[in-house]
Amino acid sequence: MSYTHILFDADDTLFDYPKAENHALSRTLTEAGIPCTDEVMKAYQTINQQLWRDLEQGLVKQAALRTERFARLVQELGLTPWTQVEEISERYLELLGEGTFLLEGAYELCRDLNEAGFHLAIITNGIKKVQANRIAGSALAKMFEAVIVSEDTGYSKPHPGIFDYAFEALGLRPSDKSRVLIVGDSLTSDMKGGLNYGIDTCWYNPYHRPNTLNLRPTYEIRRLAEVKTLVGVGGSPSVDH
Repeated sequence: MSYTHILFDADDTLFDYPKAENHALSRTLTEAGIPCTDEVMKAYQTINQQLWRDLEQGLVKQAALRTERFARLVQELGLTPWTQVEEISERYLELLGEGTFLLEGAYELCRDLNEAGFHLAIITNGIKKVQANRIAGSALAKMFEAVIVSEDTGYSKPHPGIFDYAFEALGLRPSDKSRVLIVGDSLTSDMKGGLNYGIDTCWYNPYHRPNTLNLRPTYEIRRLAEVKTLVGVGGSPSVDH
């Protein structure tokens, strides 16, 4: 397949989101006078992950998600209520935007694809302010022709609306779908979205998670460097089809 455009998910595909989250959450809790224990961290992560799944299904708006996760944390753990949940949320987002940590091989992959002439873009459900700061502050800052954020489009992956927006931003037409590959770690947003839209999909699955959904990504890889073989840039890693 002759691909010309590659859409990358951001978190857990190119960027180390758990590391950024731990950095931001531990400082936010400490500044708020909340004990930064494993129990609190795990409770937040569980709440946050559920809310992002709800976002994918259109059950919650992103604006509400920002503060709702902290409100639920307070309630679940019986903590002294924060009188300014909005301020806590804004501080967390500010710190999260500092998390420019990349996953192993992310920089080398994007650099090599750029040098080979591929058109790269990011397509993410993340919060615009956070993602803009993280990308701008990272080594990947100048490698993408477009950064498509759900907040700008009004749609979240897997909704086809965000892919329509991406195609328009990249100057692509519906007839160009065979030239586009999406690479991401999420079956429910990246793979489902790509498959429903009619573009090829590459599931980045470094931890060998089972595919429990009735989805068949075009490719499945364990290491980011394997993307280069898929698009003909070189190397010889194994690829699961």
